[in-house]
Amino acid sequence: MSTEQRVALVTGSSSGIGAATARRLAAAGVRVVVNSARSVDAGKALAAELPDAVYVQADVAEDPEGLVESAVAAYGRLDILVNNAGTTRFIDHADFAAASPEVWREIHEVNVIGVWRTITAAVPHLRAHGRGSVVNVSSQAGIHANGSSIPYAVSKAALNHMTRLLAKQLGPEIRVNAVAPGMIATPWYEGQDGVDEAMRQVAERLPLRRVGTAEDIAETITDLANASYITGEVVMVDGGGHLL
Repeated sequence: MSTEQRVALVTGSSSGIGAATARRLAAAGVRVVVNSARSVDAGKALAAELPDAVYVQADVAEDPEGLVESAVAAYGRLDILVNNAGTTRFIDHADFAAASPEVWREIHEVNVIGVWRTITAAVPHLRAHGRGSVVNVSSQAGIHANGSSIPYAVSKAALNHMTRLLAKQLGPEIRVNAVAPGMIATPWYEGQDGVDEAMRQVAERLPLRRVGTAEDIAETITDLANASYITGEVVMVDGGGHLL
């Protein structure tokens, strides 16, 4: 196998958007490093399903540097980094007490600091071949005043700005972009009261008349990973929800 074949690390890729992205990249001939913090069996199963993929267990809030090191050790290079791992708490925006400092720290350790640490660890490897690409998975909650909780929405707003700042600093060797999904039917919402009805109502209002799928987001992530003249963009993938 050619050493020129590109390698992608997709964090949080044992299910949902991450798994769909891993599958799509693999189908395009990219060697994929599958990752999760806890869903080990699912991660290993996905890696076994894909051609020439490996699985690495790591928590981006605890050891992102080790994750990047393991990814590079597996294939000797890294070309694409998809920062998909994220966390939230479902807290009513009016419930200030529930949005405690502990919740803020927990969410930002993964969604902001973990992403920052993963990117900075990956930079030397992404630069090595002069065409590295980073795609951050953000949220429309980082653009509009909504989302699962205020700490979550603020973390995604920070991620969007980080994306633009890093795009200025890391070019021309590395491009940095983000996707900002709207409501997407993924395991993220499993067990949340009223989510099916909420999705039905959202679908009725959207110009495209449906909520998104993990595959919809994976398509845009893969496009951005390959788009050689796009950097610093936060792309809304919300079925036209931003028009409402």
